[in-house]
Amino acid sequence: MSTLAGPDSTRERVIAAATAEFARHGIAGARIERIAKAARTSKERLYAYFRSKEELYATVAAKELAAVADATHLDPTDLPGYAGRVHDYFTAHPERLRLMNWGRLELAGSADPDPDGALQATVRHKTGQLRDAQEAGHLDPSWDPADILVFVSQLAMSWVGQTDLLPAGEEERTAFLAARRAAVVAAVQRLFPAATA
Repeated sequence: MSTLAGPDSTRERVIAAATAEFARHGIAGARIERIAKAARTSKERLYAYFRSKEELYATVAAKELAAVADATHLDPTDLPGYAGRVHDYFTAHPERLRLMNWGRLELAGSADPDPDGALQATVRHKTGQLRDAQEAGHLDPSWDPADILVFVSQLAMSWVGQTDLLPAGEEERTAFLAARRAAVVAAVQRLFPAATA
């Protein structure tokens, strides 16, 4: 089977359909039949690309992690700016955070919660960047890099999914989210100030 695939290939259509399905229903609730139908293919064809629903989820999750990393770009010398970008990304795409959270919830008790190691690889890469910044004098070395990453990420995403607290009007909502973003950036700035030239 050729690994080269056009932008509208069956495999890419399956991944796109699975992304929507997993975000909506989680891994356990997702149905291969619905994914195949949305991708305009058969279950048999889908299984030619992915041996199981879990393998398909791992592919989707790895692709999402790469998209998040690309869109938010971790700059260890400017963690407040990074937090603002993470806030913006997940505020604009709450379904993507939901997709990742389903995986954390449903795979947490399994023997191998990160089958392809995509999340662990991402965490190792980012903590390595933070450690390098500490060694270069850009970040307080008394913090564990893993704590820095988790604290910044959690602050950045703290308002994502809080739809019940958002004002009803679009103008008010925009102003409210801008204020929340400013609060997130200010909180990270206090914990991990951006490096000065």
